[in-house]
Amino acid sequence: MKKEIPYEEIVFLIKEGYIKACKNLSQEVKGAFKKALEKEENLLAKVVLEILLENAEIAEKENLPLCQDTGIPVVWVKIGESIRVNNLEKAINEGLYLAYKEGFLRASVCDPLTRKNTNTNTPAIIHYEIVAEDVFEIYLMPKGCGSENMSALCMLSPSKGIEGIKEFVIEIVKKAGPNPCPPIILGVGIGGNFEKSALISKKALFRPLGKKHPNPEIARLEEELLKEINNLGIGPLGFGGETTCLGVHIETCPCHIASLPVAVNIQCHSARIVRIKIL
Repeated sequence: MKKEIPYEEIVFLIKEGYIKACKNLSQEVKGAFKKALEKEENLLAKVVLEILLENAEIAEKENLPLCQDTGIPVVWVKIGESIRVNNLEKAINEGLYLAYKEGFLRASVCDPLTRKNTNTNTPAIIHYEIVAEDVFEIYLMPKGCGSENMSALCMLSPSKGIEGIKEFVIEIVKKAGPNPCPPIILGVGIGGNFEKSALISKKALFRPLGKKHPNPEIARLEEELLKEINNLGIGPLGFGGETTCLGVHIETCPCHIASLPVAVNIQCHSARIVRIKIL
């Protein structure tokens, strides 16, 4: 039997959720800042981390965006086969338009060629994950482009193996330097094909910060990359120190025997995500 979710309910939840994402940093990210502050030995890095925490407190208290770049909306929809919503995509975009209007958020979406602003900050980038269970969850991410622009994809030779993957990921972080506003979070997609590796690298960013991959070998690779990246010395906002990265999240997918796609999607320190569980 189909379960029908009212159109108006989706619009409201998207609107409220996106405004919250832009103005309230999650407890998991604030907690990561505090842990980094305890371990950080570089004095300037400690000052920067304290400022980032203060910024989050002011944004929440004053009902202001965490960052002037309120992002391009990225939406991940996990929906069961028995769930029905009329005009789901329209409802999502209407909710986002209302969020930008009522939340006084910057409109940042434009035509790629003419650069004419849509003035609605839509259409959103929407991804769908169809599942068998009676589940309906929507994840919202205002994705700033200072970090998005530093992301990259490479079609590695399979002979490069795990060491080649690590070298590529670390090189991308080195090249990015302070541009993505560290401390960053990395989403890494390994396998699939060209577009699948990019997609799962984005999906990896929706995972709660600090939640390891269930596969012990992949979890170990996440830890190794995190350690090596923090040894680069880029530090918070590029001022040096041991806190360049808060977490590395890897997702994998089987790939062709002649291929090894690897995508790196970088998230800035203002890792704004809201998870809406409807069913």
